[in-house]
Amino acid sequence: MINNKMKTLSDKYPTKMAVTSEIINLKAILNLPKPTEAFMSDLHGEYDAFQHLIRTGAGNLRQKINELFSGEMTPETMQAFAFLVYYPTERLALKHKVLSENELNQWYLTTFKRMIDLLKFVSTKYTRSKVRKAMAPDFVYITEELMYGDVANVDKKRYFQEITATIIELGQADALIIATSHTIQRLVVDQWHIIGDIYDRGPHPDLIVDQLTQLPAVDVQWGNHDILWFGAASGSELCLLNLLRICARYNNLAIIEETYGIALTDLVRFAAQHYQANSAFMPVEDPNQGPLTRAEKLKISQVQQALAIMQFKLELTVIKRHPEFNMDHRLLLSQVDFKRRILHLNGQEYPLENTCFQLVDPENPEALTVEESQIIADLLAAFTRCQKLRKHLTFLIDHGSMYRIYNQNLLFHGCLPVDAEGHFLTLTLANQNYVGKQLLDFFDQQIRSSFNHPLHQANLSTDLLWYLWTGPLSPLFGKNAMTTFERYFCPEPETHVETKNAYYSLRHDADFIQQLLSEFNLSPETGHILNGHTPVKKGHDPIMANRQMIVIDGGFSKAYHHTTGIGGFTLLYNSYGMQLVTHQPFTTKADAIANMKDIISTRRVIDQVSQRQRVSQTNIGAAIKTEIEQLQTLLTIQPDH
Repeated sequence: MINNKMKTLSDKYPTKMAVTSEIINLKAILNLPKPTEAFMSDLHGEYDAFQHLIRTGAGNLRQKINELFSGEMTPETMQAFAFLVYYPTERLALKHKVLSENELNQWYLTTFKRMIDLLKFVSTKYTRSKVRKAMAPDFVYITEELMYGDVANVDKKRYFQEITATIIELGQADALIIATSHTIQRLVVDQWHIIGDIYDRGPHPDLIVDQLTQLPAVDVQWGNHDILWFGAASGSELCLLNLLRICARYNNLAIIEETYGIALTDLVRFAAQHYQANSAFMPVEDPNQGPLTRAEKLKISQVQQALAIMQFKLELTVIKRHPEFNMDHRLLLSQVDFKRRILHLNGQEYPLENTCFQLVDPENPEALTVEESQIIADLLAAFTRCQKLRKHLTFLIDHGSMYRIYNQNLLFHGCLPVDAEGHFLTLTLANQNYVGKQLLDFFDQQIRSSFNHPLHQANLSTDLLWYLWTGPLSPLFGKNAMTTFERYFCPEPETHVETKNAYYSLRHDADFIQQLLSEFNLSPETGHILNGHTPVKKGHDPIMANRQMIVIDGGFSKAYHHTTGIGGFTLLYNSYGMQLVTHQPFTTKADAIANMKDIISTRRVIDQVSQRQRVSQTNIGAAIKTEIEQLQTLLTIQPDH
């Protein structure tokens, strides 16, 4: 009896000849070179820099141009050509300003040839069908004629000349160049992996998500900042308050009001009514945005205070609701002596400064006022009903996960909680233990459950999203405590210490990394682990444990440039092996286009294979082999005609 899979294949390939042709096609694909993958992490809303790397293939496109045109073009000409491919619309506009009509027509002819040559070069790893799908539909016929025709053939020479001349005559030259540039951009990297934290300080995570939806193949491993947005959209009051407080702290409330259209009017009015200027809550200003006025600083300070106090109150409620979280050490508001302004912490007394406890009831510190409860309820409703936000987060849910295994690489944002000896730590909930891979699988399921059933504030799944943000066994947080309360109110630096999980020291050890690879059924000898989350500081090596652990958070966000000294990392993995690309800090899109400033600085080979890898050695290859087996089975039962 034929099963559903065979029935589907039989309908698609109704004859033996059709089945045979597909088997031939798939076996040929297995022998193509492995396509290029690119890995990035911790984008933190920095859209312009991210878009530049997408357009450049994280530097891969310039490398292709160098390989193809070295000896034919000068470095300056290659740079100009590269930026034409990166930003065709903008660079064409400049050409129209500086060239006469005759000069422009000659430039078009030269550029057409170079564009087609480059398109041929970046297409060599793909089938003709896949290349066609990457082309703009309006130019498929023309582009394929120019790509696959024999331009040197005397009989066809006038034919090709007439095609290019007519394109110019009909005013379609710019459109063809733009379309071809976008096709090249799509083909230069086949698969993009984003290892967490699309959201946070930067101004446009929404545009990053919009860009991701346009990529042919992308996956996302969720980061701790992404979880706050998932949580707020799922009904977590604490995720909501943390998210808004961080936006206020970094003067990024515009993303809430302007991007997602969520009104903060009632929150601002409430904050102005109950809170005053407070130096501990002054916003962190971005020097690229210009200084804030005194009135703007006051408003943001008041909003941040209001959000922080509501957050600290609700932390008491959730921690008490879930003793299994083992977070009693974070019941800080209940450890305050309000009369003496003293915090009891770890058996010590610490004086508090810059406090704003006027809405805290010392006898019942977790109690929200009526107005606070209403503000939270209204904001939560706005977040869960925002269609644009829901659309963006649904994309990240559908294309994301806590971790991914792809081509012998294990991708996850943070850590696997372990003790000092490298043994997995156990999270126990409802008498069920979760460790290692099982812990990540459990959180993955809880995130999806909470997101798909929003507004269950007291639901365990929703509370676990907040736990992922700050819990001691959270694989996305990776520390014993988040000392937000202490940083606001306690001047003693010793109270600000957040101790990292032992994972972060052990990941330098090859035996430990091989243990983790085995946990996920990956080869301890050939597998790699790719992390984000922790910016690699100046002087520190992102490549560890005999090149099997690679941390690709190089400080993509402007806020981390002073810590890392660079503008981020991208890992490229092609058929020849792995390269870690170090980026210089990105200035602005306008500066990049006008001055042709690229941000690629150095490349470092991590892993180079002796024989070029083929599709047959990849995840896609494994799926193709399975389909070939099914087709061979179908071949035995399919009719001849």
